[in-house]
Amino acid sequence: MAADTGVWLEDLTWPEAEARFAADAVVVVPIGAVAKAHGPHLPLRTDATTARALAQRLIERLPLIAAPVVGFGFYPAFTSFAGSQHLSAATFKALLGELLANLRRDGVRRIALLNTGVSTEKPIDELADGADDVLVLHMRGLGAAAERLLDAPDGGHADERETSVMLAVDPRSVRMDKLAAFVTFEQTGATGDASRATAFKGERILAARVDDMVAALGRRWPDLQQATPA
Repeated sequence: MAADTGVWLEDLTWPEAEARFAADAVVVVPIGAVAKAHGPHLPLRTDATTARALAQRLIERLPLIAAPVVGFGFYPAFTSFAGSQHLSAATFKALLGELLANLRRDGVRRIALLNTGVSTEKPIDELADGADDVLVLHMRGLGAAAERLLDAPDGGHADERETSVMLAVDPRSVRMDKLAAFVTFEQTGATGDASRATAFKGERILAARVDDMVAALGRRWPDLQQATPA
C-alpha cells in the first residue's frame, strides 16, 4: 500500500504500520456507538456506521491512517432503551486515554478524534485539553453547508439528518415504515421528523462534513496533501 494514500490501520501489517507511524502519519480515531438507540427505524449501530463512513471518505482524500472505530462511550440518555451500551464518563475517558497512549507509545505524534456523539463531547474535550498532538473533530459542528437541504433541521437524534446519512450509507438498514410510531423521545429514542430523509441529502451531508474535516486537518497540519484523483 502506497504511503501517500489513506488506509485503515486494521488492514496493515505491523511493519507497515510501524513505517507509517515513523513517517509521521496522522491517525484519525473514529468514535461512534456500535449499540445505541436511534428510534424504531434506524439500527443500533447508526453512529458506528456513520463514523466508519466518514473515516473512509476521509482516507480517500488524505493520506491518513484510520484507527478502528471506538464503539463504546458515554451515552446516559439512552440507558432505558434495550440494547444501548453505555460507559460512565470516567470509564470512557480511561478507555480512550489508553488507546491514545498506545498510539503514542508506537510513535504517533498527530492524532485526530472524530466524534459522532453529543454526550461524548465533554469527556473528549477534557481528555484532549492541553494535548498539543490532538485535534478534536465533533460531528455536530461539521457540514453546515448541507443544512439548507433539510426540510426539518430542528431534530437532533434519528432525525432527517441522521436518517438521510443512513439511507446513503446502508439503505437496507433503514425501516422507513416505522416512522409513524414516533411520539416522544422517551417512547421512541428519536427526535425530529425523519419522513423527508433521502439518500441524496445524506450523500451531500457526508460530503460537506468531510470537506470541513479536510479543511480543519489542513489548518492544523498544513503538510497534509490531498490525494490525487485516479
